[in-house]
Amino acid sequence: MIVAFSITPLGVGEGVAEPVARAVKVVRDSGLPNRTDAMFTTIEGEWDEVMDVVKRAVDAVAEVAPRVSLVLKADLREGVSDGMTSKIESLERHLS
Repeated sequence: MIVAFSITPLGVGEGVAEPVARAVKVVRDSGLPNRTDAMFTTIEGEWDEVMDVVKRAVDAVAEVAPRVSLVLKADLREGVSDGMTSKIESLERHLS
């Protein structure tokens, strides 16, 4: 599965980079394929391992924020691996 998610710490003021960095560190340390952009972090793996990483990322932010908002979108497709890369490659082929 591929999961794109965004964690927003609430009640910490305008600057949220430090609390968000805590979540991104959890994802990067997981060893699962991932990438982070300005709006979402995307991670790929099996259901249980991906959801465990998302929960640990939320927990890491909750350690420093009194409230946490989570937005999550998941793509579940049996038999697909390296979907984060193959989806982009397919898109690029259609653009060229």
